Amino acid sequence: MKLSMVLVVAALAFSSCNCFKKMAKEREDVKLSVTPEILTLNNGIVAADINVTFPVEYFNAKAVIKVTPVIVFEGGEVAGTTKYYQGSKVDDNYTVVDAKNGGNFTQHVEFPYDSRMDKSELQLRAEIKCPSGKCKEFTLVNLNTGAVPTKEEAAVLAGDDAEAKAALAREFGLTIAYGVNTLQKDLKYGDLMEDMPNNYKKVTTEIDKTELLYAINSSRVTKANEKNADLGAFKQNVDANLSNERATQNIAVKGYASPDGPEKFNDKLSKARSESSQKVVAKLLKEAGLEIDAAAYGEDWEGFKELVEKSDIQNKNVILQVLSRYNSPAEREKEIKNMASVFEELKKDILPALRRAQIINTTDIQGKTDEEIMAAYRNGGELTVEEYLYAAETLADGAEEQVGILTAASKHYNDARVWNNLGVAQTKVGDKAAALKSFEMAAKSDSSKELNKNLILANLANGNTAEAKKYAQVADAEAKAAMAAAEGNYKAAANGLEGYNAAIVDVMNNDLAAAKKAIAKDNSAEADYLRAVIAAKEGDLKTADAQLKSAVSKNPALAEKAAKDVNLKALAK
Repeated sequence: MKLSMVLVVAALAFSSCNCFKKMAKEREDVKLSVTPEILTLNNGIVAADINVTFPVEYFNAKAVIKVTPVIVFEGGEVAGTTKYYQGSKVDDNYTVVDAKNGGNFTQHVEFPYDSRMDKSELQLRAEIKCPSGKCKEFTLVNLNTGAVPTKEEAAVLAGDDAEAKAALAREFGLTIAYGVNTLQKDLKYGDLMEDMPNNYKKVTTEIDKTELLYAINSSRVTKANEKNADLGAFKQNVDANLSNERATQNIAVKGYASPDGPEKFNDKLSKARSESSQKVVAKLLKEAGLEIDAAAYGEDWEGFKELVEKSDIQNKNVILQVLSRYNSPAEREKEIKNMASVFEELKKDILPALRRAQIINTTDIQGKTDEEIMAAYRNGGELTVEEYLYAAETLADGAEEQVGILTAASKHYNDARVWNNLGVAQTKVGDKAAALKSFEMAAKSDSSKELNKNLILANLANGNTAEAKKYAQVADAEAKAAMAAAEGNYKAAANGLEGYNAAIVDVMNNDLAAAKKAIAKDNSAEADYLRAVIAAKEGDLKTADAQLKSAVSKNPALAEKAAKDVNLKALAK
């Protein structure tokens, strides 16, 4: 309903304030309106434009009116900037209202938001002054009745009883708006934040390997070769894993031949090398009780290519082109041997390293079970940073437990991922100030896109829009949309958000159909509450009441919110 009312300057004759007598008689011609019609929270500020229109031949040339906007709420009030209007014959520097022409004037007022303002009234309080009579000094006038204070009321206003003075001032004030629309405060910045990934694996694979090298065209293992392979260290690794009940070891021997000489000969040679190496390893690990898998891989062209790529051999690019151009081993060998000088380098620096058998221990280590991880967390046991991060992401029962897990992790690990994910969880439980501190801790060692975005959103959640803009240069579209919404630019935010946040923006844009669509699949208490607001705006109070009841059944705390919500004021009637 458009708020447009007649300003009651004086319903009764101002017998004691001479310059207002005629103005009082023509009071119904003075028009007053407020924009927005319902006061709205925007970026920590409640603002309004109060427009007053004085008709022609209305304003007394010697009169002065002092108008003060005041937001009144339970437990207090906040006064806005006072505006003065004066007639054309007043020798002051106030806004002049010419009697012949009248005039239209706008008074912009702003109030720092206080949560008590959710259920409030915006009042105008007026004081009048005339050059003669009893109103030579500014005198409070009752804008609801037009009366000036009686002797008793004047005594109260001049007295020391602050509570009585405030009560009388409110009684004399004209209420022009009720409540504050705080939907902007309901934006879920936490839903837009991004966790950093963990590297937790239920099974971790560790690989330990060594090589036995052979002489050209030989498959005999010498003592020198065994010593160079450091088989003792390999055995120590196997023995250590045997004592770990979570470890499963797989031992493999892979025989190779260097890619020079006949292919069939090399196939046999690689097999012989795998078999001789298998015997060595079997003897080495005879007490381990492990099976040893042996296989032959023939000519080692892959190893050849890898070593050439890492080498400083002259014309190595030509060699690599040969490998890519020819698939036949014989053709490859022929082309390479044709480069006589190059082949000599290969024989010296590359081929000896390919006459080998690889001995590989692939160990799969089973991580803690989910139950073991949570038991360790709850009982103060040891966990790795990856286990903490995994538990918070996958095993926690809600955001509150996520906060607990990640808080515990932060005491053991100064890891940016821990601080970042803790900030996300803290935001979801409503601890916005702590969340911002956590993101700032993460920023000391990380500058990822996820963290940059979260710093924007955390600052917005804490009302620090100017600080949030410092990170805007690399912000993604979603973060920019959130910033626009936080500044009250809902049109700019409309296409950048989804779900509940999009619905908030759509309601503020008065696109109620889009808002309903955005939360069509959302069955949360907050979504039901927003559906109640939408229905109330559509005038469907039956649906609004049903949706509100559903919301409160899921989250009883919303009943208190609804009692103060100007958007649901119609349900209280």
